[in-house]
Amino acid sequence: MIITVNKHTRPSLQFLIFIALTIGIIGVGYLIGAAAVIGLFGANVLMDIARLNLTDPNAANALWILQIVSTTIPIITASVIFAYAIVKDPKEYLKSTFKFPWILLVITFCVMVISSPLIEYLSNINQKMVLPHFLDGLQKWMRDTEDQAQKLTAVLLQMKTIWSMIFKLLVIGLLTAIVEEFMFRGCIQTIFTKWTGNMHAAIWITAALFSAFHMEFFGFLPRMMLGVLFGYFVAWSGSIWTAVWGHFINNGTAVIVSYLFQNKMIKINPDDQHIFNYGAYLFSLIIILFLLYLYYNIATGKKQMPVL
Repeated sequence: MIITVNKHTRPSLQFLIFIALTIGIIGVGYLIGAAAVIGLFGANVLMDIARLNLTDPNAANALWILQIVSTTIPIITASVIFAYAIVKDPKEYLKSTFKFPWILLVITFCVMVISSPLIEYLSNINQKMVLPHFLDGLQKWMRDTEDQAQKLTAVLLQMKTIWSMIFKLLVIGLLTAIVEEFMFRGCIQTIFTKWTGNMHAAIWITAALFSAFHMEFFGFLPRMMLGVLFGYFVAWSGSIWTAVWGHFINNGTAVIVSYLFQNKMIKINPDDQHIFNYGAYLFSLIIILFLLYLYYNIATGKKQMPVL
């Protein structure tokens, strides 16, 4: 019996197929990336990365190869194959239309800028998370995973020249935003919207999966909040590009601030989570809610604005 998969297939099956497809392509990508690293730098560099021994001068370049070949390219490939070849409805599952009011990009920019205090507040809550004693083993694993992710990120974000910063702005800022939004707000959020029959449930579930995907559990809440914002940007506008824009602003700001701090152009440490006060947290929340209300009204046509 031949099972035909398309957009009318049960969402639960769609989700399983998408996850299996993504894991499979990531596996192939890792083999290709590992082979490239061994060919260029030797097997010792690959082993050092696996042991998180990142002192080798070639470690950063090897990490970039692994990141792009084994993660970035496979994720976008899986999303495109799923949308075009499996469910055969890229319009619904990728939402790549540019037909939306241009003012939404301005509102998205404002939301991302104003969200900084709220992100800090959620980060501080997350950092204080303590699991019950019988879950000490789980908490240690979560902390170790977080530390490993931060160590790898620190290597990837080393920038000594403006050209290095521009490269990482394009890859970490723009390319990562496109790839992850096609995967999460495109394919996965669409699947869960069909599965639950509830847009809000789909957005929050997708945001939780988006945050868990990064394997940084002590940054789970702020990343989930960002996922929720991106989810509503797409759900209300019908376009992935407003979320890509917001995602790019978030990632790009981190890259630029890291570059300026590393080169002693600013004194604000991007890892400092105690910049704002409770007044700023409350102000951030109120303004974000107002901007989302404005975004919703414009995106759903309650206010007529020019379209791109």
